Amino acid sequence: MLTTATTSHPVVIIGAGPIGLAAAAQLSERGLPFVVLEAGSTAAAAITDWGHTRLFSPWQYNLDAAAQRLLEASGWIAPDSEALPTGHELREQYLEPLAHLPQIAESIRYDARVTAVSRAGMDKTRTARREETPFLVRIQTADGYSDDVLASAVIDASGTWSAPNPLGQAGLLAPGERQALAAGRITPPLPDVQGRDRERVAGKRVMVTGAGHSAANTLLDLAELDAATTIIWAVRTADLTRVYGGGEQDELAARGALGSRLRQLVDSGRIEVLTSFTITHFSLEDSLTVHAVTPNGKREVSVDVLVPATGFRPDLGMLAELRLNLDPAVEAPTQLGPLIDPEFHSCGSVEPHGERVLAHPEKNFYIVGMKSYGRAPTFLMATGYEQVRSIAAALAGDREAADAVHLELPETGVCTTDLGGSCDAPAPTSDACCSSPQLVELSVGR
Repeated sequence: MLTTATTSHPVVIIGAGPIGLAAAAQLSERGLPFVVLEAGSTAAAAITDWGHTRLFSPWQYNLDAAAQRLLEASGWIAPDSEALPTGHELREQYLEPLAHLPQIAESIRYDARVTAVSRAGMDKTRTARREETPFLVRIQTADGYSDDVLASAVIDASGTWSAPNPLGQAGLLAPGERQALAAGRITPPLPDVQGRDRERVAGKRVMVTGAGHSAANTLLDLAELDAATTIIWAVRTADLTRVYGGGEQDELAARGALGSRLRQLVDSGRIEVLTSFTITHFSLEDSLTVHAVTPNGKREVSVDVLVPATGFRPDLGMLAELRLNLDPAVEAPTQLGPLIDPEFHSCGSVEPHGERVLAHPEKNFYIVGMKSYGRAPTFLMATGYEQVRSIAAALAGDREAADAVHLELPETGVCTTDLGGSCDAPAPTSDACCSSPQLVELSVGR
């Protein structure tokens, strides 16, 4: 609950993406003042990068309840609950109308990139009266100036889209990776290979790295280009069974079909697969040479362009002056980390969780959405909506509602640790499965 010493300041929400705007809707319904700080010039700016991608979850799983209530009160009509939106449709039919509602729009500040969060007048080492001191949120504006915003609480929904995992081993950039990026030989994640980025890949020799749905979407799109486009799929895992997913057993038909179609393309030879392929470095000449180690020794593969689909990680630099309690492995809140760590959970959905699980020693500061999952690859938008519902209730002093977390999500029909895009998750050591498989969704940021 907000303290009387800080209630004169609004709750600051970092990021105007799906989870950030859901937080705004929840706070609006609770009558709590808030400010949304968005780095882009529009709501859900990051989605423009991957908006061509169609989600495998239908609309019913992509709408926040409070946001839907506010929208419907303005005359908005919800899309077909069973239809599968693209990222552009998600933004245009839901997020932009939500951001334009008067009770939301007046509190969004665009072109405001958060560079640091601290407590006003004190650094991380100061304890006396810390909880009574408002947060100081420093932003950089589009014209390069800095500004400070005081806050009673901070909800970080900035996502992870801006921090993709490196391609090298050991969680590090591979030697030559920066140079290959600068030369345009490595694309951004989820390129629009059938539209905006077609010329970069059509008729070329293309390598896709990663074992998640982001990789699968790109591979399927590439396969629809002309036969002159050579497709190589490189993964660190030795077995693709988990990557293909649950097929007909998946409660989301589009998600199950994704793996089934991918398996067919591999079996037909349209896609060449390199398993147990760990990149060690890159070299640039007329083409990009990818150097790797495999169980059979070193290997070199020359390609025209490489598409990375190896997941994301949280950017924690702006939170350096806060007292955080993060899992040392996945960099999620400590209580959440063990529930989502892919190295130890080969199956089982993450339990519904809210304010208590997401709380830090820094009172009234929360990381939500994809960023709350740290380096774990299995976040669903609906999970983020429940997170911010619980947090808004807690900030309003409604402890009962904050603790009453509940979430029903569709099963995948397969036990997996690596469908979300992280190429570092090792294969499970057992074939044993449990009753409630792990869930996966596209990673979304602002």
